[in-house]
Amino acid sequence: MNEIVIKQNLAPNVWLMGIYSPQVAKKSNPGQFVILRVAENGERIPLTIADFDREKGVVYIIFQVVGKTTSLLSQLNIGDRIIDFVGPLGMPYEHNPEDKNYLFVAGGLGIPAIFSKVKMLHSQGKNIDIIIGGRSKENIFFEDELKKYCNNLYISTNDGSYGKKGFVTDILNELLESGKRYDEIFAVGPVPMMKAVVDITKKYQIKTLVSLNPIMVDGTGMCGGCRVKIGNEVKFACVDGPIFDGFEVDFDGLMKRNSYYQDLENISYREHKCKIGLGE
Repeated sequence: MNEIVIKQNLAPNVWLMGIYSPQVAKKSNPGQFVILRVAENGERIPLTIADFDREKGVVYIIFQVVGKTTSLLSQLNIGDRIIDFVGPLGMPYEHNPEDKNYLFVAGGLGIPAIFSKVKMLHSQGKNIDIIIGGRSKENIFFEDELKKYCNNLYISTNDGSYGKKGFVTDILNELLESGKRYDEIFAVGPVPMMKAVVDITKKYQIKTLVSLNPIMVDGTGMCGGCRVKIGNEVKFACVDGPIFDGFEVDFDGLMKRNSYYQDLENISYREHKCKIGLGE
């Protein structure tokens, strides 16, 4: 169980892994996540379920090496086993079956988080447009996979090395200003990006969902580490989400909470790199 059966490098420091975990695969649905642990004394981290194959019993995760735990995970290879692989957790993605037109906006590591949702909607005959973005061409991945399931795929890069120069919100603005309308827009990526998307879609009053990935620890809501204000209520991203109505999210509070442990995380990662001989 929890054996790595697929490992693929998608972009600099970005890896796809297929984990053999029949119990998790059997119950997984688009929008959910897993929590895994790499080392006996290591931390638990949440990762979105990028895709799943119930017949083969495989769950696919995509992650970027940004800290100690993801670095350790990237060093595992096919045949290795992950100590803990718990899921599926969180609430699945739900949509109005009457809606026909969808737009997905994904930045950076948000790209894999839309994949299983797009596949599901495509199987139902929905019209789907997608905007993806990254810092440069080398940070764009899953382009060919997404093209199979959408009507239009738009790409932006910060430096203009691929697609349109600028941000995903630039393309979003252009589409909406040209008269394009959607029954639902789904945004996932860095918190400032999701906030910027919501700021735009509010003007048009287009239903907008966001996938929040703040600090999660136990995945059950007991630790309170992932609490976020939604409207006038405090919710927990791990059990009440991670998908919420973007118009109701307190993005300013969420951004503050996401920065609480940044210094400690950076120290831990620097110490880890020094230990394995990578220096600073």
